[in-house]
Amino acid sequence: MASASEQLAANMNLGVFAKAKELQQRLLFTLFILVVYRIGTYVPVPGVNLDQIAAMMNQGGLGDRLNLFSGGAVERMAIFALNVMPYISASIIMTLMKGSIGSLKELDKDGEQGRKQINQYTRYLTVFLAAFQAYGVSRFIESSGAAISPGAFFQASTVITLVGGTMFLMWLGEQVTARGVGNGVSLIIFAGIVAELPKAIFQAFSLNQRGTVSELLLVFLIVLFVGLSMLIVYVERAQRRLLVQYPKRQMAGGKSFGGESSFMPLKLNTAGVIPPIFASSLLLLPATLGPIMMGNGAGTTGSGIGGTILALLAYGSPVYLTLYAILIIFFCYFYVPYVFKPEDVADNLRKNGGFLPGIRPGKRTEEYLSYVLSRLTFIGAVYVAFVCVLPELIIARQGGAIPPSVAMLIGGMSLLIIVSVTLDTVAQIQSHLIAHQYEGLIKKSRMRRRNR
Repeated sequence: MASASEQLAANMNLGVFAKAKELQQRLLFTLFILVVYRIGTYVPVPGVNLDQIAAMMNQGGLGDRLNLFSGGAVERMAIFALNVMPYISASIIMTLMKGSIGSLKELDKDGEQGRKQINQYTRYLTVFLAAFQAYGVSRFIESSGAAISPGAFFQASTVITLVGGTMFLMWLGEQVTARGVGNGVSLIIFAGIVAELPKAIFQAFSLNQRGTVSELLLVFLIVLFVGLSMLIVYVERAQRRLLVQYPKRQMAGGKSFGGESSFMPLKLNTAGVIPPIFASSLLLLPATLGPIMMGNGAGTTGSGIGGTILALLAYGSPVYLTLYAILIIFFCYFYVPYVFKPEDVADNLRKNGGFLPGIRPGKRTEEYLSYVLSRLTFIGAVYVAFVCVLPELIIARQGGAIPPSVAMLIGGMSLLIIVSVTLDTVAQIQSHLIAHQYEGLIKKSRMRRRNR
């Protein structure tokens, strides 16, 4: 039987949306922030030869992946070239540290004040990571000969500009989360990927007209894009629902309450898009810093042991794809316990009088939740690894026949981000509409009571 919220969601229409003024304001605010972000991707860093940077980005590999998640800001070397990736890395690191450092554990349990302090630590770590990456970008620009006036002043100005752009984007994302609709940081990454979609479609069809890409390959890419999108939508909406019951309680006066049952939804992909992002960032780190530390030019691997390692870890190589799949599965298992903690859930159920039918509250409930979660994590990890690695394998087998921009957009991680963020944003919009309907029902009931 459908719940009250599901029944309201089924009866929603455009008339309900037209009356939800607060939701309209939130959507307009979110759209305004995304427009500001897109404008910033066209403001270049001073002292850079943009034509040479754009030429390097057309060679494929690492540059195209970074350019995709920045919404084209890398090929224009804009102030938002680093995007919010330093903030995401800092958030992941802080999440892992909360489970291993006692003082952070205590802060996390202190409620809102503790979470504010942890968020402040995350911002400090974001500044450090952004400064480190910005310095690497400045050295990369100098080693590739794209700096107009290389030197200490160019490095300092590049670091300050890119770090400032990242922190401004982080602030914009927080504003969207607080005053808009959806998760602000996720929407910024989503907007960057979607902004490159028309360019990729136009490039694919133009290459088909020139004869570079055959009709068969073009149809195959479209089928792959649609098929993976359908698979992601199906799995991301999949849930394992555990029945939770609450016993009846007798109150003074013969009144009783409780005796209700509800469901605890466990997502099949509990870790979300964090494992592939973290695995990709870890694998791309040698390709980013290796040529600079070895003193080679941009895009070269050099010779010796270091050059051999860089060649083995090159984007699209068999070693890269194998490690990519292994790291995705590893980070799924590593990250899920920090997202869903069975001991906390079991303790909250026990305090509220809830229990799983046939499972004793307390330790047995925790063990059962861990048992179910471990099996869901295995299925979710294999699914994420399949979705992310399969397109990369097909792209590598084509030997450069697929354009870089098209290859990046049919990549599983890009599709996973697009679908996941879309589903999450639509769910939040639906929640606002349901809340608006509840408010309308409450107002009508109060007016009827007054009339009576």
